Amino acid sequence: MTLDHGGLSRSYRLHAPPGYAPARPVPLVIALHPYPGTGLEMSQLFGWDTVAEREGLLVAYPDGVHGGFNAMVCCGNADDVGFLAALTGHLVDTWHVDPDRVYLTGISNGGDLSFRAAVEAGGTFAAIGVVSGGFIGERTNADEYAPQQPVSVVTFIGERDRYALPFRTGIDRWRQRLGCTSVTPPPVAPAEDVTLSRARCADGSDLDVYLIGSMGHSWPGASGDRLSAPEVEVNATELIWTFFAAHPRRV
Repeated sequence: MTLDHGGLSRSYRLHAPPGYAPARPVPLVIALHPYPGTGLEMSQLFGWDTVAEREGLLVAYPDGVHGGFNAMVCCGNADDVGFLAALTGHLVDTWHVDPDRVYLTGISNGGDLSFRAAVEAGGTFAAIGVVSGGFIGERTNADEYAPQQPVSVVTFIGERDRYALPFRTGIDRWRQRLGCTSVTPPPVAPAEDVTLSRARCADGSDLDVYLIGSMGHSWPGASGDRLSAPEVEVNATELIWTFFAAHPRRV
């Protein structure tokens, strides 16, 4: 499908589950590919169509311009934040998406854009799920660069990822700017190689951070040919959806 935005015809795939009924509002997950990549590739890698069919949600897979999104540190100069907001509005109007249950997920370049959209598209996304991506780059140096409306975050960072340090630094900035404090008692780690921290922020949003000791720049639990870490004993797709389902938009 296509949507005109910013002088460009932007393409995306949309997966509707069996039994989709236009009269019933549905959740939406927008899934963002890595660089270089496509929406088709994203749809084949990490199992979101399976979740959509089981849980009855729509999944949209946008294509970045020339294989990339204008995120935190790269790639390109398209108005991708504006495009994501416009795509959300279009799907709310034409596919009866529930505006309180719109979520954004992505890996690498797509994960970076998820953080940027959380800040700059205020009120559009209830929560984001970021895998091997981060709140990084020069924009994050400004103290005022933070969401003005609540956006909950779940993120997965591989300790062997070459970007692990900036990703963790970015999470520390996010926590500080949003006044997030650790919950007690702390959550139980879901696997031996995984550390899970959980915080509640001053605006009521939540922040879950999974640190995976043996993982690099990958998607935990996925079994595709690219950016997959099937050996990790957690499935990021399932954990992200569980987090999303528990976090409708706060107003």
